[in-house]
Amino acid sequence: MFCPQFLFKYAVMHDQPLEGQDFSGLVQDISFHFNLYTTMANPNAKGIKRLINACFFSVAGFKATWTHEEAFRQEVILFVVTTPLAIWLGQTNIEKLLLIGSIVLVMLVELLNSAVEAVVDRVGLEHHELSGRAKDIGSAAVMMSLIWAAVTWALILL
Repeated sequence: MFCPQFLFKYAVMHDQPLEGQDFSGLVQDISFHFNLYTTMANPNAKGIKRLINACFFSVAGFKATWTHEEAFRQEVILFVVTTPLAIWLGQTNIEKLLLIGSIVLVMLVELLNSAVEAVVDRVGLEHHELSGRAKDIGSAAVMMSLIWAAVTWALILL
């Protein structure tokens, strides 16, 4: 028993008439969305329970990025190596904060880029101009953050 509005929305999304259609894809979509909903944070959670849920999902995000993104692993290694250097080489607390913060910025941008790439890949693996553009823009953001980090380190240490 499928909701008629959902059937109509499904047909419009996939640019297909309703008559004579095989709705096995619809069943998979419903299953995917049900699983997505049941694994998402409880929208009714309030207060500390909401914060605890958010922490668990953040940890899951870190684990997924670590597992699936080599660039993120490399940036974490860069962070582990440069943080002691920043503490040692920075002369003031502000310099130390800027040196460490510039590398944290790289990791933050990489997390966002990875999220964009995951969503684009979820939509479809076939080549599409907009998908390529979204991934290129995310990559450009990571590159800008790396340049920003390099300039920050150069200006403070040279």
